[in-house]
Amino acid sequence: MIRPATVDDAAATAHVHVESWRSTYRGLMPDAVLDGLLVERRTEVWRSVIERAEKQFVFVAEDEGRVVGFVNGGPEREQNSVYTAELYALYVLKAQQGRGHGRALFGATVKAFVERDHRAMLLWVLSTNPSRGFYEKVGGRYLKTKPIEIGGET
Repeated sequence: MIRPATVDDAAATAHVHVESWRSTYRGLMPDAVLDGLLVERRTEVWRSVIERAEKQFVFVAEDEGRVVGFVNGGPEREQNSVYTAELYALYVLKAQQGRGHGRALFGATVKAFVERDHRAMLLWVLSTNPSRGFYEKVGGRYLKTKPIEIGGET
């Protein structure tokens, strides 16, 4: 089931965020960054995002009453003239991947953007992210790269 997140989902969303980063990005970014992620700190971040979600949105995927994934999107953040919407984050717990949660979250994102009169969205993904193929399967295309710094590494 996909539904809009509430502030009561902040801790579960933070758990999915932290666990997904650790399982997806281990070996792709510094261990110190991944080991330093704290669910408690991320809970406060997600509570704030959910509370002030006027222009952006957060949806959660539930399985048997438990949050197993989430998506966050909103206006494109670099004033791109073509892509007015941006998918900021989409994560599903590793044990729940391959069950349609990611595709359903992606579909909810597209619907939300269409309802907000956005007709083109973008997202950034690490070039070495093993989930990169998911975005290509749902119609994503490679456009460009940019360097980012995480934990002191580019």
